[in-house]
Amino acid sequence: MGTPIKDVKLPDIPERKNLLLKKHAEYIAAYERDKNDYEYCVTEYLRMSGIYWGLTAMDLMGQLEVMNKAEVLDYVRSCQHPCGGVSACLNHDPHLLHTLSAVQILALYDGMNIIDIDGVVKFTAGLQQPDGSFVGDKWGEVDTRFSLCALATLALVGRLDAVDVKKAVSFILSCMNFDGGFGCTPGSESHAGQVYCCLGALAIADALHHVDSDSLGWWLCERQLPSGGLNGRPEKLPDVCYSWWVLSSLKIIGRIHWISKEKLVGYILACQDEETGGFSDRPGDIVDPYHTLFGLAGLSLLGNDRIKPINPVFCMPQYLIEKLNCVPKLLD
Repeated sequence: MGTPIKDVKLPDIPERKNLLLKKHAEYIAAYERDKNDYEYCVTEYLRMSGIYWGLTAMDLMGQLEVMNKAEVLDYVRSCQHPCGGVSACLNHDPHLLHTLSAVQILALYDGMNIIDIDGVVKFTAGLQQPDGSFVGDKWGEVDTRFSLCALATLALVGRLDAVDVKKAVSFILSCMNFDGGFGCTPGSESHAGQVYCCLGALAIADALHHVDSDSLGWWLCERQLPSGGLNGRPEKLPDVCYSWWVLSSLKIIGRIHWISKEKLVGYILACQDEETGGFSDRPGDIVDPYHTLFGLAGLSLLGNDRIKPINPVFCMPQYLIEKLNCVPKLLD
């Protein structure tokens, strides 16, 4: 007998078969208000990205006006460093991940003018390495996540010319594997999160023609398990966040119809908490803003008309990407 497939069993809870939008909006709003909550306090190291997750989720649900705009903009401004980069919170080092999150937040609120954008561009460009890769900060870690962060940041502020895009593409392609997927560095195993980062960066650079869409599409579709959920690599459990990483990748390469939409919708909805609102990674686990955003984003990509359309490259509402005039070309 073969090894059983790692998967989860979906609970038969009628309430979770419907999208509980009101509950999810209440959950995000309450999370933002209760700053003495233990979970809020211990996630300080990723606060800027957490704000982006929450605000984007609220905008997708048409509830952005509920959030405290003035407080958010003051916070973003306070986290920009003299070097131009932005940190997760006060007294932390600036990093590309949080610099991108800050720019995305400012785009949501049409507030790009409240920070030093030239400084952001200088910080981002200064992290590109001779081989075209990007490090995340002054400590020098190279990862294809940072290639996406850099190109997305610069695209959103209209300054892709500040880096060597051709070299950036060359490095990303060096991380492509025999299965069509991508890793974090050359020779690293394929992972759905890295696939999204590399495809997103290639889309921004108008270089998707280098991708073997059929091989990669097949690898991505194999991430769907009998429960309907998606995992990030073979032999792993499903996780709602891959409803974004896998599904957005399939959308970028024009293969989103290769998976079972009905089964994935069922899995995502089963990960809702019908009492508190919010989404968790798997049914019955604790909810958080990260999985809440990516659950909603996945449903948006699957065509749920109660959620605003989302751009599969930037993970931002499509209307905003069109407003900023930086809509990347996708494959058919």
